[in-house]
Amino acid sequence: MNPQTLFYILIGILVLNFTKETILGLLNAKHFKDELPEELRDIYDLREYKKSQLYKKENHLFSLLKNAFSLTATLLFFWTQGFFHLDTFVRSLTANEISISLIFLGILLFVSDLIYTSFSYYKTFVIEEKFGFNKTTKKLFFMDKLKGWLLLLFLGVPLLYAITWLYLKSGSLFWIYTWILLSIFSLFLNLFYSSIIVPLFNKQSPLEEGVLKTKLEHFALKVGFKLDKIFVIDGSKRSSKANAYFSGFGSKKRIVLYDTLIQDLSTDEIIAVFAHEVGHNKRKHLYYNILLSILFTGLTLFILSVLINNPLLSASLDLSLPSFHIGIVVFSILYTPISEFTGMLLNIVSRTFEYQADNYAKENSNAIDLIQALKKLSKKSLSNLTPHPTSVFLYYSHPTLLKRIKNLKK
Repeated sequence: MNPQTLFYILIGILVLNFTKETILGLLNAKHFKDELPEELRDIYDLREYKKSQLYKKENHLFSLLKNAFSLTATLLFFWTQGFFHLDTFVRSLTANEISISLIFLGILLFVSDLIYTSFSYYKTFVIEEKFGFNKTTKKLFFMDKLKGWLLLLFLGVPLLYAITWLYLKSGSLFWIYTWILLSIFSLFLNLFYSSIIVPLFNKQSPLEEGVLKTKLEHFALKVGFKLDKIFVIDGSKRSSKANAYFSGFGSKKRIVLYDTLIQDLSTDEIIAVFAHEVGHNKRKHLYYNILLSILFTGLTLFILSVLINNPLLSASLDLSLPSFHIGIVVFSILYTPISEFTGMLLNIVSRTFEYQADNYAKENSNAIDLIQALKKLSKKSLSNLTPHPTSVFLYYSHPTLLKRIKNLKK
């Protein structure tokens, strides 16, 4: 294979991925006006259903525009030898290979994030604002962005430095050492995400004394779930949408409820949602997810180690000197079909886990309460209740509401 052929393969992958996303979006859009199944007809009245259709339509058009802009900008960067000019500029600043890779990838990431931020700003303050979801202020929006950049600076840069150093120093063993490093980093994040990362953006407070806390503690005792604290997160300062999640393991495990969840659901419905989250813990889903993530990371790194030293990767972008950062860029595109496949597999596993957690909640609390909670949450977020099956199969980490209800009613 010659460099020009690889160049067109890269372009082809980008265009095919955009085409696939566009087709799936259009297939979903064709179902926006579908009549709701009988099990879901009590969620919306006619006015609310029309509002949900408008919300889905605006998000579809916005996603189409964002993806088209992203593809156009990327193709222009390819066709104008953007990688060559950026590499030349960075090498004029320093001769240190690690510094070159950090600066090169840092500039690419920063520019990409600036573009993403502009689209995120529009979605938050135009679309989400229009449909009554946005609760954040412009000051908070940009503070979140600044904190995200600082977090990337203090965590991401040292991690990338270490990976680049391992590449330069460890030769053929690069992928194994990097796999170990990323596995340790992943375990660290899972252990301390809620106690270190989340407090940078949100306030987490122990659930106040009262009927809800008493009933939750009684449920935890009944099912043998060791519970030290239940936390409430101030999600309402950014959005009216509600959620709950389980994180950590061992002594660091915790269940977090959004304050909007407590506002929108009854006590019994919250207990059913709590039971679902406990079900994830009882079925050890977090451990399986971590293990799968580590295995797929190892697979990715092994394939990367086979390809990254090939001078063809750099030559395809008009660079004569092979380098770690160019290899990463080219590999990330070439790996797209594999990452799509592994992502699909992980979503299949995730949907299976959701059914298992629902079944646990059904067996240990009340299926009707969980059904009502899921309906309220879907209504509150104007969820798409009639997605195309292909989109669900490829991208949904949770089963559709209809399938979850049918499962809970078995």
